[in-house]
Amino acid sequence: MTIKAVTFDLWDTIVDDDSDEPKRAAQGLRSKRDERRYQVWEALNAVEPIELEKVTLAYDTAEAGFNVVWKECHINWTVDQRLRVVLRGLGRTLDDAAFDDLIEAHGRMEVDVPPNAIPGIGDALKDLSSRYKLCIVSDAIVTPGTGLRDLLEGHGVKQFFSGFVFSDEIGHSKPHRSMFDSAASQLGVELDEIIHIGDRDHNDVKGPHAVGAKAVLFTATRPDDRETTTADAICDSHHELPAIIDRLAGNS
Repeated sequence: MTIKAVTFDLWDTIVDDDSDEPKRAAQGLRSKRDERRYQVWEALNAVEPIELEKVTLAYDTAEAGFNVVWKECHINWTVDQRLRVVLRGLGRTLDDAAFDDLIEAHGRMEVDVPPNAIPGIGDALKDLSSRYKLCIVSDAIVTPGTGLRDLLEGHGVKQFFSGFVFSDEIGHSKPHRSMFDSAASQLGVELDEIIHIGDRDHNDVKGPHAVGAKAVLFTATRPDDRETTTADAICDSHHELPAIIDRLAGNS
């Protein structure tokens, strides 16, 4: 089949995951991990005193449960669901306004202090968008799809995408088929007309391969799977990406 579309993972493919942490430290802010737990403590403590250590333990327990469901069942709990698990574990509640504020605070952290775009991504997307339809296919671990759209817009690359697939909106995470089905549907293409780019072999190579799409492993920021991948190609830099896609598509 003719390749008509290219789909992109976001974390460690378009933006450098956790490159926001040095920025937070420079601004005197807590790490994202600590800030999320502090936000829950602050909201609860304003209603009735509670120890930060107790909140941290409940949050850690909920996060461990999320990771099992995410990695083994490919189901994405939303921040709303995760925070409800924390509150149930503590035997506490918040009124609707305070709970909504907590969800918003969690979701804005990576938008207000954004991770860096990976060098060369803007030029690569501009080039590829002239020949292929482009779509994001990404897990949304804490920042929801709405915030990730803002993040892409802030880096000046949202305009290149015709579709957006985020796990919190789909209900499943990669490598679940529904993520790639949604991309094909939004772009109006068949699954075997897609090439997907991402940094994790299990999610971004095995996932698209299982539905008949091609896959490129991106290794610039996370080369962990380079030696064992079954990808159709490996890309070490976005400067190389258009040529790799054109070769796989038979256009070079």
